[in-house]
Amino acid sequence: MSRVLPAEGDLRRVIGDGEAVLDGEVEGLGPDDLLALYRNLVLLRTYDERSVVYHRQGRIGTYAIFWNHEAMQAGSVFALEERDWVFPAYRESAIGLVRGMPVSTVLSWWRGHPAGWWDPTEFNVASICVPIATQIPHAVGFAWGSALKGEDRVALVLFGDGATSEGAFHEGMTFAGVMKAPVVLLCNNNQWAISTPLSQQTAASTLADKAIGYGMPSVRVDGTDVLAVYEATRDAVVRARSGDGPTFVEVVTYRAAPHATADDPSIYVDAERVEEARENECVGRFERYLMRLGVLTDSQAQEIKTDALDRVREGIAQAEAEPPPDPSLVFEHAYADPPPSQADDLAELQRILGDG
Repeated sequence: MSRVLPAEGDLRRVIGDGEAVLDGEVEGLGPDDLLALYRNLVLLRTYDERSVVYHRQGRIGTYAIFWNHEAMQAGSVFALEERDWVFPAYRESAIGLVRGMPVSTVLSWWRGHPAGWWDPTEFNVASICVPIATQIPHAVGFAWGSALKGEDRVALVLFGDGATSEGAFHEGMTFAGVMKAPVVLLCNNNQWAISTPLSQQTAASTLADKAIGYGMPSVRVDGTDVLAVYEATRDAVVRARSGDGPTFVEVVTYRAAPHATADDPSIYVDAERVEEARENECVGRFERYLMRLGVLTDSQAQEIKTDALDRVREGIAQAEAEPPPDPSLVFEHAYADPPPSQADDLAELQRILGDG
C-alpha cells in the first residue's frame, strides 16, 4: 500500500527518500513492471530535453516543455488497459510514445508537417488539444458513448490547473458526474497557468475540492512520484470500469521549467521552489528508488538512457527526411463546396513558396 507524505496528510506518496521517509510499494507491480515504467520515464525525459535543443537549433517551432511532468504521464497511462483511451493536452504531446507511437510522428507534429497526424484508433490516443480544456468534454463524451455500446473502455483525460477555470471543464465534469461516465480526470497542478498562479485560479483550498460539487470522489497525489500516480489512476480505472463513474485526480507538483520555449518564467516563479523541484525531479527520484530495491543497476540505467537517446535521434532524422508537404492540403478540407476564390488563393501560396 502507498505511504502518505507526512508533510501534507492528504497527498498520497509511495516513494520515500531512503532515509527519513521509508519507501512504500504498490501491490501487483513486479520488477519487470517497474523497469518498464522507468523506460517510459526515460524516453519521455529524453524526448523533452532533445526537443528543447531542436527548438534552439531552429528545427521545430515553439515547444511546450513537460520536464518533471513525466511521472504523471507515464504513471497514469501505465494504469490503463490497451483498449482504454488517452485524451492529451499540448503538455502531453509525447504521451503517445508510451503507447508505441513513433518519435518521428510527434516531432512532425511540432514541425507542422502532415506526417505529425495519426489515426487515433491505432494507438487509442486522441488528437492533441491546444485550446485549453476542450479535450475534457471529448473524453467524457467518448467514455459515455463507449459505455452505452458496452465496450468496457475507460478514458483518461489530462489537463492543467488553468483548465479548471474554463467552461469546458465545468461542462465535462458536470456531464461525467451525472452520466457516471467511465472517465479519469487527471489534473496536472503545477501551480501555474503560464504566469497565472494557482491562487488566482481558485479560492478553493485544493483543486480536488472541486470534485465534490460534481458528485465524484477525488484524490491528491505527489506528482513527482510515479508509483503514487499509477496507484491512484489504477484505483480510479477500476472504479470507472465497474460502473461507479468518474474520479478526479489532482497531481500536485511545481513547474520547474518554462511554460514553453517562448516563456521567461524568471519574472514570476519562486526560484527557491524551482530549485527544490529540480533536485527532487521525478525521473531521478524513481531511479534512486529502483536502485535501493536492487531492481536497477548503474549499467542498466545507462543502457536504457542510451537506447532512448538513439530512438529520439532516429526519430528526428526520420521527421526531417519527410518530403515537403503539398500546399493544397491547407485548402483541401476547408470547405465542402470551395468558393471560386480558393483556387486563386492556392495559386498565390504556391507562387510564394516557389519564390521562397
